[in-house]
Amino acid sequence: MNMLSPSVTELICTRISHDLIGNIGAVSNAVELLEEGDMDFLDDIRSILKTSSQVLAARLKFFRMAFGAVNANIEDKNLVVKTTEDYLKTIGNQNFPIILEAGSFSAAFAKAFMLSAMILADMVIKGGKIMIYEESGRLCAKLSASSRIAGQKAAAVADILAGSGEERSAQYAPAFYLRSLMPAAPVQINLADEENFSFVIG
Repeated sequence: MNMLSPSVTELICTRISHDLIGNIGAVSNAVELLEEGDMDFLDDIRSILKTSSQVLAARLKFFRMAFGAVNANIEDKNLVVKTTEDYLKTIGNQNFPIILEAGSFSAAFAKAFMLSAMILADMVIKGGKIMIYEESGRLCAKLSASSRIAGQKAAAVADILAGSGEERSAQYAPAFYLRSLMPAAPVQINLADEENFSFVIG
């Protein structure tokens, strides 16, 4: 079993906390409004609680599968794809959605599939399409953005996946974790232009 270094574990914990705290705060604020008993805000409170609870549920399920211990859920390809799609909906919006196009992949690549989607989604500014599939025993992950991607993030991820990343920021926790899962696997990076990024690992 490949044990994570303390620094990568810290990055993962910080990233998960960061991605949950906003909606937890929204739920807390909604509860405070309920306790004050002002019914003028009831519709707003319902909307806040519904949206925030859905986001929290989707993200927690995704984080548990992507970063947690291996369990039966990670062996279910359909569940992996659905959970990843639900996660992507929490970071996109109706005007600029992030679409997932999942090809065939084996259970051995399930965690890498989810982490790859998270890595590529972090680069999106105004929507796009993520394609992930297994080919010849390697995992291929591609982002085709609707507008330019976040170039600094793309460059940092490329360095991390290549094994030379020095940027120890929690936003790159998925890349560090993916690299730790496949420490000996060769990685091919392609940053073709401002709208496309892809990598092949394995």
